[in-house]
Amino acid sequence: MPDLVQGMDARVDGYFEALRGNAVADRVFYTASALGDFGLLWVMLALFRSLRGRPNDDRAAARTLVAWVLESVLVNVVVKSLFGRGRPVAEGLVHPYPFRQPLTSSFPSGHATAAFCSAMLLSDGDDLAPLYFALALVVALSRIHVKIHHASDVAAGIVVGTALGFLGRRLSPLPPVPRQSPAD
Repeated sequence: MPDLVQGMDARVDGYFEALRGNAVADRVFYTASALGDFGLLWVMLALFRSLRGRPNDDRAAARTLVAWVLESVLVNVVVKSLFGRGRPVAEGLVHPYPFRQPLTSSFPSGHATAAFCSAMLLSDGDDLAPLYFALALVVALSRIHVKIHHASDVAAGIVVGTALGFLGRRLSPLPPVPRQSPAD
């Protein structure tokens, strides 16, 4: 790994080291990490969007769920198998909350990839777009906080997830929503 990447990873980990052990930060990041497991948060948000019943909500939700499955297979089965990057060493770190230890390669972060792919798709035509991206960022950063990913794994996951979400929007665009006239 190039020294520049290792240096960035170490600096970012140092910032998170100052947060580890903080009760609020631990609760937020461990919860976000757990909700990111198996795409749980994104499935719940897709279902929420579908239940809102506005034009395109069902289609946006279905598109997100299909993309999440495809993204998960692509990243966790194919891409991660191309890289054998080890996960960060968590010597002396006591996990204050239950924690699932993944067995796959560290690169790229599947949580970050799923988060940003889902946020890209869920946010399309939705006023809640900032919320989706804020949640995606918290899930992605949680992987550094719980010390299961290097910062560069998360950065790569954000880039890959955003690109996959953009591709999903292009391949399966939502139809235009008809404008209502003021008399309606």
